[in-house]
Amino acid sequence: MNKLRCFILKEFRHIFRDVRTMLILLVLPVVMVLLFGYVITTEVKDIRLAVVDMSHDDFTRQLCDRFATNSYFHLVANVDNVGQGQRLLEKNKADLIIVFDENFAQELGHSREASIQLLVDGSEPNQGAARVAYAQQVLAGIAQEYSATLGVETKFQIVPVTHALFNPQLKSEFNFVPGNMGMILLLICAMMTSVSIVREKEMGTMEVLLASPMPPIVIIIAKLVPYFIISCINLITILILSKYLLGLPFAGSLPAFLGISMIYLVVSLALGLLISTLVRTQLAAMILSLLLIIPTIYFSGMTFPIESMPTLYQHVSTFIPARWYVSAVRKLMIQGVEVQHVMYETGILTLMAVTLVGVSLASFKKRL
Repeated sequence: MNKLRCFILKEFRHIFRDVRTMLILLVLPVVMVLLFGYVITTEVKDIRLAVVDMSHDDFTRQLCDRFATNSYFHLVANVDNVGQGQRLLEKNKADLIIVFDENFAQELGHSREASIQLLVDGSEPNQGAARVAYAQQVLAGIAQEYSATLGVETKFQIVPVTHALFNPQLKSEFNFVPGNMGMILLLICAMMTSVSIVREKEMGTMEVLLASPMPPIVIIIAKLVPYFIISCINLITILILSKYLLGLPFAGSLPAFLGISMIYLVVSLALGLLISTLVRTQLAAMILSLLLIIPTIYFSGMTFPIESMPTLYQHVSTFIPARWYVSAVRKLMIQGVEVQHVMYETGILTLMAVTLVGVSLASFKKRL
């Protein structure tokens, strides 16, 4: 028993001396519990609502006030026609549009039943369906309260007619393909680049290459270019499969899509170069690259709505490159917006690319 106790104490000492093991054993469970219990949620909150009120009566204004005071909705605009409402969806300034036609109040007063249009962004089908469901619950509650207030026997009914723009059939693959593209390209570029460079360091051949007449920057670029080209081939392959196998529409500008994808590939390659400056073994480079999956899935908006996260973590998500790439790809492929509507995402990715390339190159040269 004494020998067993000594071996157990020895193992504890080894664990306590390894900071990375301590982080995995003690910190990672806490992070995962907080992440799923506090940050990550499938519940849709803070729905940006715009109203097209062509009826202009007291009842529609009461309905708008009811939505504005609901904790799940945020009234962002009152517009004059449906076209303006659709443009708000295209510019990502609204999530749901409620349209009251000119005869809404008259129909409700005479036949006790009136229809209302709900226009929702269908490029994110799960979130779109949840937003419509919340709006339907509010409308049903308002109709019930209105009937109880008037004391009539026939119940008032507000019938919502839903139109999902950009994805009328609410196909889930329309949502996941852009997210998968962002994750696949990031992993391929970051993982393979970091492992390739660390392999040269581990084998001792990187110092030999740097001692050659070629400048170090040329050697580094030569290491990155093959993975950039291979990633471009993967990008085209994914695009073809999405178009002809999954039936994903491509409604926007192909040159704009390819341009922002090239910028995203540069960001991913720079991340791989940065990882290669932080580790010394291929296994560590691969593990660190795989860890990029967690923020890419949870903080890019591909699976969970960013708007429903606490404000602090919404700010954290701004540092995730995939968030901006997935947003731009959805707009270009599914919504078919014009190029100027993705300039914000393009600018942020360009800034990330310049910053990461500069920091990675500087760290790489200092490291060697």
